Amino acid sequence: MIIDTWVLPNTPEVARSWPPHLAHVFRMFKREEALSGTTAEQVVEEMDAAGVDVAIVTALVEADFAIGNEIVAEWVAAHPTRFHGRVCVDPRKPLPAVRELERYVGEHGFGSLQVLPYAFGKPFDDRMYYPLFTKCCELEIPVVTQVGHVASLLRSDPGRPIYIDDVALDFPELTIVAGHIGWPWTDEMIALAWKHPNVYIDTSAHSPRRFEPQFLSYLKGPGRDKCLFGTDYPLLTFERCIAEVKALELKEEVERKFLGENAMKVYNIPAKEA
Repeated sequence: MIIDTWVLPNTPEVARSWPPHLAHVFRMFKREEALSGTTAEQVVEEMDAAGVDVAIVTALVEADFAIGNEIVAEWVAAHPTRFHGRVCVDPRKPLPAVRELERYVGEHGFGSLQVLPYAFGKPFDDRMYYPLFTKCCELEIPVVTQVGHVASLLRSDPGRPIYIDDVALDFPELTIVAGHIGWPWTDEMIALAWKHPNVYIDTSAHSPRRFEPQFLSYLKGPGRDKCLFGTDYPLLTFERCIAEVKALELKEEVERKFLGENAMKVYNIPAKEA
C-alpha cells in the first residue's frame, strides 16, 4: 500500500502555461519532458507501474498563476478510488478563500488545504492565513505547506520551518503537514515535528537517495509515525522515488508507515481505498 501525498495535475493545458519562474524548476530537475503534460489516465498508468495506490492531487495558487481546484475535482471524479483532492485558494481574499475551501471540501470531498507562503512572500505565521487555519479546524482537515528553499525564482525565506511554531501553538487542534522536508533548515523542521504532536513532514520534491542523514535517522527512529511519502509529481516520478525508498532498506514497519499508513491516518484515507 503506497500513498503519494503530493501530486500536481499537470495536464497538457497546464503544462503549456507554466510561467518562466516555475518552468525553470523543471529544467533544474532535468524533467523538461514534463512540460508536455500528462492526462489523469496517463498518471494512473504510471502509478500502476510503480505500485502507487492513491495520490493526493493538489491545486496550486500563486500570485499570477493557478492550477484550479476544478481541475483537481475533475481528476477525482474520474478516478475516485485513486485520487484524493487538496484545495488551494488565494489567501489575499479571505472571505472568498474560506468559502471556496468550504465548498470543495463539502461538495467535492477534498480532504486538505494547501498554503504556499513563498507564492505570496509572507511566512506561514502571517495573520493573512489565519482565517483559513480556523476553517480547517472547523472542517477537521489538515493544512499542507511548503518548507525549505524554493526552487522557483522566488524568495525562500517564507519557507523557514520555524514559522510553523507559532501556528502550531495558536491552533493546537490543527494538523500541519510540512512538505519538501525543509532543506537547508532540515534540523529546524525535525525539531518542530518532534515538538508538536500535530506537525508532520512529507518528503515531496526530494529524491529519497538524497535524504539528509539527520532526516533519515529521524525517519528510522522517533519520526517513524511523523513522516509521509510524496513525490511532487511531475517533478519527480513515482517509479524513481519508490525504487529509491526500497534502496534505503528501511525496516518493514518503518517503510510501511512511511509509504502509506501515516498518510492514511493524517488524511483519513480508508484502508479499502488503498
